[in-house]
Amino acid sequence: MSFIVARPFPKSVLLFLFLLPLIAQAQENQKGFNAVSAKVLFIDYGNPNLIKDLDITNGLEISYIRGLNKFINLSFPLKVGVANVNDDINNRNITSLDAILQFQYLKDEKSWLIPYFFAGGGLVYERSGDANTQIPLGLGINFKVGKNSYINTQGEYRISNIENRDNLQIGVGYIYRFGNTDKDGDGIVDGRDKCPEIPGVIDFEGCPDTDQDGIPDSEDVCPLVAGLEAMNGCPDTDGDGLTDSADPCPRMAGRLNGCPDSDNDGIADSEDECPDVVGTKAMQGCPDRDSDGIADYKDKCPDEYGTLENEGCPAVVDADGDGVPDGEDQCPNQAGTVNGCPDSDGDGVEDSKDRCPELAGPFSGCPDTDGDGLMDAEDRCPNQAGPTDNQGCPVISKEVQQTLTIAMQAVRFETGRATLKQSSFEILDRIVQIMNQYVDHKLTISGHTDNTGEASNNQILSEDRAKACFQYLVSRGITPTRMGYVGYGESQPLADNNTAQGRVLNRRVEFDLYVE
Repeated sequence: MSFIVARPFPKSVLLFLFLLPLIAQAQENQKGFNAVSAKVLFIDYGNPNLIKDLDITNGLEISYIRGLNKFINLSFPLKVGVANVNDDINNRNITSLDAILQFQYLKDEKSWLIPYFFAGGGLVYERSGDANTQIPLGLGINFKVGKNSYINTQGEYRISNIENRDNLQIGVGYIYRFGNTDKDGDGIVDGRDKCPEIPGVIDFEGCPDTDQDGIPDSEDVCPLVAGLEAMNGCPDTDGDGLTDSADPCPRMAGRLNGCPDSDNDGIADSEDECPDVVGTKAMQGCPDRDSDGIADYKDKCPDEYGTLENEGCPAVVDADGDGVPDGEDQCPNQAGTVNGCPDSDGDGVEDSKDRCPELAGPFSGCPDTDGDGLMDAEDRCPNQAGPTDNQGCPVISKEVQQTLTIAMQAVRFETGRATLKQSSFEILDRIVQIMNQYVDHKLTISGHTDNTGEASNNQILSEDRAKACFQYLVSRGITPTRMGYVGYGESQPLADNNTAQGRVLNRRVEFDLYVE
């Protein structure tokens, strides 16, 4: 690889170098920064165009960089170099001028490593007289080595509008920044920042708006809580014209010192015992129609002057004649024995509160026949005591469950028929005992077969066998309505039908106790 500059710099390059300090000086007092850079370039026209044996050449770049904001820079690189192009035995001198946007990742002004990617457009002039436009795309990294000094490495792929002019360029160089610093890292240079020591926002020339309510902290009476301009930056949650800090009822709009007064009686709802009815302060906001000093809602005779001892009524009155004064009678127009109210079943619970007014009982006036602590109306097994977590039904014992499991295989039939063998009667009689023991339970009888023979025949056989068990239990006194039977044929095997033992297990009748 060799570094070649075949001819002196073009006059345009010299002019650009002369103008850079003037441009930087002109931008000195504006927001952002100015910088100049110089790089050594390594230029490859071979690999991007899939052309072998083209050597990598060199070039120089100088550029002016303008910081637009914290994350975007505008750059104008001017390059001179040598291009090794296809079908040209002599390397060509090239000059290019680009306009580039750099998008950088910058945590703050103290960052020592700043990666960026860039894109832009440019014009490339070859000394042969040819020219083409190119689109540069690439990545770069700036390494901070001093207050305003950076080492730069950059790689770019340049897409040309002319065949065999796409190229790769790798650059290494130096950047020097002019312009103001940004101490607080808010993207606004100190010369333009009215609050240079505190990060702020552009809208307020670098001063903070901590609660982001559009009012700078210096003018915001409540800088930590978003508020309204009309409230000098403080919130008015209920919108009643008083700031929350001065509003006794900040979440309820009101006209009475910020609090609501629903009945407009001059007493705030929070202090008004009758907020929906106009009243007096003497009655804590409640009315007293008969002016007897007892608020109407406490006065059992609100339209008759009465005494406190008689709960606002003028004299003892017993309209229903049950011996309970109307002032104490919860049912003053119905004679009764419980707080003056009727109790038809005499269980101490007045009829209006008695869930079973015609049946005496201890639970909300309802009976508990089996005494298990659960009223009959809510007891799934009202005739047998059982725990409440089992809905009042007795828990089926392990012995009973074992008997039902044994019965599944112990009930036997004549081969291929639904005729019970005599050996089955003993286990079926034990099921009769279980049904008599659990009088509130019901029984489902399910017949099953193996897969020997036609499926349709097995379905019929399973139903007939379940029915045979059903009929036997009915013959032993079990009520038919407490039982049901069904056949599943060969559809629900327990074991492998390909073995003799499996087929034996699949030929079964299942007995399941349940409560509706």
